[in-house]
Amino acid sequence: MANKLEITLTRSVIGRPQDQKETVKALGLRKMHQTVEQQDNAAIRGMITKVAHLVTVVEK
Repeated sequence: MANKLEITLTRSVIGRPQDQKETVKALGLRKMHQTVEQQDNAAIRGMITKVAHLVTVVEK
């Protein structure tokens, strides 16, 4: 596994279930096309899996 992950919000959370909105917020994403860098661990990977259809991930 990589040390860091770059996560970009590529699709809107409008009309998505509340748990997906909260997961995106927990990842640190607020706006479309915003990119955040997170540590690569099991918790972050689980959150990414839950909203994989909304985000793009690049391993660094």
